[in-house]
Amino acid sequence: MTTITSRQHALVARFRAAARRDDEDVLLLDGVHLVADAVAAGVPIEQVAMTAGARDDPGLRPLADRLVRAGAALAIVSAPVMDAISPVRSSSAIAALGRRPTVAGDAIYSGNETLVVVAVDVQDPGNTGAIVRVSEAGGATGVIASGGTADPFGWKALRGSMGSALRLPVVHRTSPADAMAEARRNGCRVIATVPRGGRSLYEIDLTGPIAALIGGEGHGLAALIVDAADQRVSIPMAAPVESLNAAVTAGLIVYEARRQRTATKTRSMTI
Repeated sequence: MTTITSRQHALVARFRAAARRDDEDVLLLDGVHLVADAVAAGVPIEQVAMTAGARDDPGLRPLADRLVRAGAALAIVSAPVMDAISPVRSSSAIAALGRRPTVAGDAIYSGNETLVVVAVDVQDPGNTGAIVRVSEAGGATGVIASGGTADPFGWKALRGSMGSALRLPVVHRTSPADAMAEARRNGCRVIATVPRGGRSLYEIDLTGPIAALIGGEGHGLAALIVDAADQRVSIPMAAPVESLNAAVTAGLIVYEARRQRTATKTRSMTI
């Protein structure tokens, strides 16, 4: 166990590099909740930084001991050093460096229950994280980040997903076209969300393998992407509201799909 009191220490530079995502395989896990979720998800943890107060906290000691037993290097850092390590405004008591989860190529597709959320040009990391979180909560099988979507494994998005990105299969595809082609190869119907002019969310069939495209802030999905989809879906909105937040849209789509699929199973069981 190392004690660090200098903000110029090499460890600080490592954490800052992780915050910048200099190495895409290294994750900055900031805060007790996220570090604990990473451990529970089996994410390999290489380095842990804790304040002296956190190391002495009886509530955190089991987590620290578990990390050390798993092979993580533990550093006790002063408050100024933790302020330099943690990118959040009010620094946490613990931060760690972990390895990005490895996702098999077909992990996000699971037969007739496939429900993939494709985030297209969602630029706000908080929105990206929230999309991953609601996707896991609603039973989606995976998330694809495409185009200019914020990195789901950046520290802001990880905090927004509340650990969901460490458990749910999340992959990146350079272009929405690539994501759509992959979804179709895996038997998915591609649905594009549009503010107006699509079939109502409550009228469209969301059973069977689905890939739902969610557009980013501002202009939403590009016309070429919408035209290439198999169907368009719109969420009913009262005037004068013109659009919904990307994560809210994803949540409504995922939970309507969950409702329909649950209802279908219930009917099948009663026949």
